[in-house]
Amino acid sequence: METEPLIRCDWCLGNDLYQDYHDREWGVPLHDDRRLFEFLMLEGAQAGLSWFTILQRRGNYSKAFDAFDVRRIARYSDRKKAELLANSGIIRNRLKIDSAVSNAKAFLLVEEEFGSFDKYIWQFVGHRVVKNRWKSLKEVPAKTTESDAMSRDLKQRGFRFVGSTICYAFMQAVGMVNDHVVSCFRHDVV
Repeated sequence: METEPLIRCDWCLGNDLYQDYHDREWGVPLHDDRRLFEFLMLEGAQAGLSWFTILQRRGNYSKAFDAFDVRRIARYSDRKKAELLANSGIIRNRLKIDSAVSNAKAFLLVEEEFGSFDKYIWQFVGHRVVKNRWKSLKEVPAKTTESDAMSRDLKQRGFRFVGSTICYAFMQAVGMVNDHVVSCFRHDVV
């Protein structure tokens, strides 16, 4: 008896790295502050680029940025930032590197105020996953009123590279919203 192939969201088809990310991580509710910081930082690094570009460099980012240790990143010196600018394994953009450091500082302030970044960030969806029922990727929005509110609040708290579209991509990645199309095998799993 032959098994039917799994149906997936179209965006991940044709590439093993994308498909693995889709099958294992994308849209899975995440509540670990270190991982939330990782995705916030990577989504900011992606601005103006493809997610695939960042996904290919994810391991390099982890090495370069001390496994996304927010406390260490918040203390990066100008010398460390210069070292990062010379690292060909990551996106060498001064504004994005500077924002990783300033965002780490802002992240720590949010943790202090709310007890965790998780408690803070999940408030934008009422602390529950928004389970959408898109039939096609064409229906999936680039931003929502929730991502608008998140972006505004993050910016007021000193975060950078957190526009509404970046925030919505972050929300999708960390499972705050389930944007797997209804025909995708992951839609009802996450």
